Amino acid sequence: MSAININKTNFNSEVLNSDKKVLIDFWAPWCGPCRMVVPLIDQIASERTDIKVVKINIDENPELANKYGVVSIPTLMVMDKGTIVNKALGYRPKQAILDLI
Repeated sequence: MSAININKTNFNSEVLNSDKKVLIDFWAPWCGPCRMVVPLIDQIASERTDIKVVKINIDENPELANKYGVVSIPTLMVMDKGTIVNKALGYRPKQAILDLI
């Protein structure tokens, strides 16, 4: 399974109301480090069935980026029951992303 694309319409149901921890990748297509993280995020999504992995394009969803204080991308966030439990800015290798969870 690959990461789920999130927008303001499905954010509440897929992220805030998720019964699993959620790894969120705030990204943009023009961002070099974001493009480096994408295959890692997709790998994690296919390997880890115990979490939900989602991507939010900040160009298409600026209101979500603003709401969660995203000022640099990629921004990776982990939410549990609607609460941010971890956050990292910039490119991270796969193990460092897993360590956030």
